[in-house]
Order: sequence, then structure tokens, then C-alpha cells
Amino acid sequence: MGDSHQGDFTKSKEGLNEAPVEAKIFELNRKKVYSLQEVDDILPVVRKITQEYVEKVQLLMGRFEAAKGHNDQRLIEIEREINESVQSWQNKLEKLGLRTKGLWIADFDSGDGYYCWKYPEEQVNFWHQYQDGFSGRVKIQRNN
Repeated sequence: MGDSHQGDFTKSKEGLNEAPVEAKIFELNRKKVYSLQEVDDILPVVRKITQEYVEKVQLLMGRFEAAKGHNDQRLIEIEREINESVQSWQNKLEKLGLRTKGLWIADFDSGDGYYCWKYPEEQVNFWHQYQDGFSGRVKIQRNN
């Protein structure tokens, strides 16, 4: 840590340790126009956040199904937890400058429309105009 290089750091019981891998930092609450490269850069973060919430909601849905016919109050509580989880997912993605357009669907502003991603797609391969929705998606021509 004595050299001029700035690293990423983690906190442990022993103190501050340099993180083993470089991490990209993404600005929060930004209104941004994304290039396709920027979309590709941030998508792993978006996928990880989304996967976490998909798994949480699936678990809650299992509990909801199991509680049907047994405990109406528990059903209300589980339904509230599901709604709060989806809202939390939406809030996290919006803090990254994305727009959520449905359950597990995120749009990245391209300046003349949206790059459109739906979990569990591995890559953003679709785009649509601002006034079009998910059904108006067209395939992006990629060079890779």
C-alpha cells in the first residue's frame, strides 16, 4: 500500500486488506445513455443482482404454495415479502441508471431507444424504440 497505486480494499477482522481482484465501480442514481460496451460491462452486476432476487422470490413462492389453505395471515405476509423483494430489485437497478419494465426485465437507455435484457439472458441482444415495449424488441447485430 506504500506505492502510488490505488487499489480496492476489503475490511476484515484484522483490518483493511487489498481486494484480490479489480472491481469496477458504477455510479449510482445516474441518468445515463449507455453504449453497447457499457451495457456489456455492467450486465454481470445486473445479472448477479437479478439472480439473487429471482432465487429469493422463487423460495417465497414455494412457501406461498405450501401455506395455501392453511394460514391466510401467513399468505398475506409472504405476498408482502414477495412484493417488497421485487420492489427492492427494481430500486437497485434504477440506482444503476436502468429502467425496469416488467418482472426481471431491464432497459438501458441507448439515446434513441433501449437496449433490452430479460433474465436469464446471458447477453443483451435486443433493442427497442422508446415507445415500443418488450414485444417490439429487435435483434442487435453484434460484431463478436
